[in-house]
Amino acid sequence: MLPQLTILAPGLLGASVARAARAHHVAQRIVIWSRRTETRLALAGQPWCDAVAETPETAVAGASLVVIAAPVDQIVLLTRQIAPHLPAGAIVTDVGSVKDKITRLGSAALGPQAHFVGSHPMAGSEKTGWEHGTAELFQGRTCFVTPLANTAPAATATVLKFWRDLGATTTTVEPARHDEIVAHISHLPQILASTLCAFLAQRDPAWRDFAGGGLRDTTRIAGSDPQLWRTILEQNRTEVLGALQHYQAELNRFEKALVAGDYAALVEQLQRGQDYRRGLRPAS
Repeated sequence: MLPQLTILAPGLLGASVARAARAHHVAQRIVIWSRRTETRLALAGQPWCDAVAETPETAVAGASLVVIAAPVDQIVLLTRQIAPHLPAGAIVTDVGSVKDKITRLGSAALGPQAHFVGSHPMAGSEKTGWEHGTAELFQGRTCFVTPLANTAPAATATVLKFWRDLGATTTTVEPARHDEIVAHISHLPQILASTLCAFLAQRDPAWRDFAGGGLRDTTRIAGSDPQLWRTILEQNRTEVLGALQHYQAELNRFEKALVAGDYAALVEQLQRGQDYRRGLRPAS
């Protein structure tokens, strides 16, 4: 067991980390810090939290592992803030969905006295807030771990074990490679769902009342927080633009085939889509 797990800025993911850590007996002591006073007061009464700190600096005192669950544009800032207050050898990880910049700057902020190992659990919901956290959120889900070439192997091993203990399946990739992957399999789907809803919002509002399961299934994640996604898209702008350009080429091929009445080409494209969909891992 970890002597102390500290979670900074818990929303859905951070609260789920704390709940899962308590359920799986991963840490002897769980300490949480939240920026908002009302959230700290509410968290103080939760059975999966042993202590609520008033500041990030006091929260990391005695921590063996720190999980930063803040939005991606705040992770490096918090890392720099806590760096002078970390015990020697402490490990800092995060849950951000962009990794290259965060991992490089986070590692530089800690220097040699502590270790930064980036993480990204592929788990979440269109809902936000610590109230929606669950101990089962990571069960069977992939978690990327993104060490740098000079990251201490023991620190990487600790973070890998941590996520496995919470129920996740781990995979280790370079930070830049991670950003390319998630631009296609996570960020692009969010854009498609959101822009589809934005497009339909310009049509007759009554049409939404006629929608069946297809529209609901396709656009569920369009209910996600726009400001949260703004920061993600800003951080991963280059890779997302590349994914969008590739997808637009695919959509253009579909449009050209439909214009030409080339239904064999349409079926071929639809078949490739069906094959890919059938190959997805079953949801946990």
